[in-house]
Amino acid sequence: MKLSRKLLMLLAVLLSFSLIAAACGDDEDVDAGAGDTSDETDVVDDTTDDMTDDMTDDMTDDMTDDMTDDTSVPAGDGLVIGTVLPETGGLAFLGPPQIEGAALAAADLAAAGANVTVITGDSGTDGAVAQETVGRLLGEGANAIVGAAASGVSQDIIQTLSDAAIPQCSASNTSPAFTGQENAGYYFRTVPPDEAVSPIIADVVSTDGRTNVALVARADDYGNALAGLVAAELDGLGIANGTISYDPENVASDSVVGDVAAQGADAVVIIGFDEAFPIIKAALEAGVAPDAMYGADGVFSNTLNASIDEANPNVIDGFTLIGASGGADFNARLTEITEGNLIYGGQAYDCVITLALAFAQAGTTDGDALIAAVLDVTNDDGGDTTCTSYQECADAIAAGEGIDYDGVSGPIDLDAGGDPTFGRYAIAQFQDGVLVTIDSQDIDLNF
Repeated sequence: MKLSRKLLMLLAVLLSFSLIAAACGDDEDVDAGAGDTSDETDVVDDTTDDMTDDMTDDMTDDMTDDMTDDTSVPAGDGLVIGTVLPETGGLAFLGPPQIEGAALAAADLAAAGANVTVITGDSGTDGAVAQETVGRLLGEGANAIVGAAASGVSQDIIQTLSDAAIPQCSASNTSPAFTGQENAGYYFRTVPPDEAVSPIIADVVSTDGRTNVALVARADDYGNALAGLVAAELDGLGIANGTISYDPENVASDSVVGDVAAQGADAVVIIGFDEAFPIIKAALEAGVAPDAMYGADGVFSNTLNASIDEANPNVIDGFTLIGASGGADFNARLTEITEGNLIYGGQAYDCVITLALAFAQAGTTDGDALIAAVLDVTNDDGGDTTCTSYQECADAIAAGEGIDYDGVSGPIDLDAGGDPTFGRYAIAQFQDGVLVTIDSQDIDLNF
């Protein structure tokens, strides 16, 4: 009897999660996005038990099918993309643009008649939720994964996906740790590492005439890395600055604001997630003007004002946010759904379309062939046709042409390590209680 590829994948995933259950009890989250302080060992054990029951049932069904039909599912029978994005947890407020961006891509693929299906799942903000979701999605036949949103959560699932040879695309992982990482052979992203956004943050602050900047950052890989990069850019511009780090698990807002005052800062840059909201509120109460505050991608939300003071929508009018987004046309399309929440929406769209184009070119769902095609369809190898939509690109592939997909988030142009060499960023500001995009900047890391 010849076992199906799906069954073999399920067996591999079950083994991976058994190993994870044994190892996770003493592990800490690798990067930003780990906000759960519950007993991770219990969560993982319960999750593993539940998954074992569910997956055993699935495998029993599959084995029955195999016994009556000795034909494996042929490679290239249709691409299934699973999304692992924050529907719950501390980053849920950042989820809608990515979730809806992926949904818009799925709608465009359906309209073009692509043999691609998108199935969805929650990443939460801790590894156990994401691991359970990955197990379910792979059990449902996913050949590729989009997610997770937080770098730390992606680190929690990357080994499982690597072991199963499943391509993984993140629209929002900005940690430099993935670059050159040993188990990142099937991983790529559509947003550049933090080195791309740091000069934009510094430029916005400088253009506003700030002379002394407090960088308020969570004390983890995300906060430390981005704060260090922004500080270096400010140093280069001759702008005084200081970094004030805080424990994201035990935020002492008054102490942080006291340090800002002691520095004599005339501007504050917030580098954190939802745990930073009390710091923003405390700063306002201490007399820091909203137009002297700036936020990086982790607080980029059209509902940030409601999180600070639900009764006063104008509470942070003048507050400026900087984060990765799509181009103007796509942003207008997404805004109709998310009411101005754009962060990483274009990048999520491009994850889905890039994987679909890789499938169209490779003609198979084999992981090695797909990831090789991902690099091919996002770069001009000389004489390739530049195209900007799935339909246009798919037509070129069908005509035997090489393609270079320029997405809604820009040219992408992945390097050999799966990092984009182009970034597109929105600069938005709260005005009259509404988050409004006031500018955008592109950055080409090739120069």
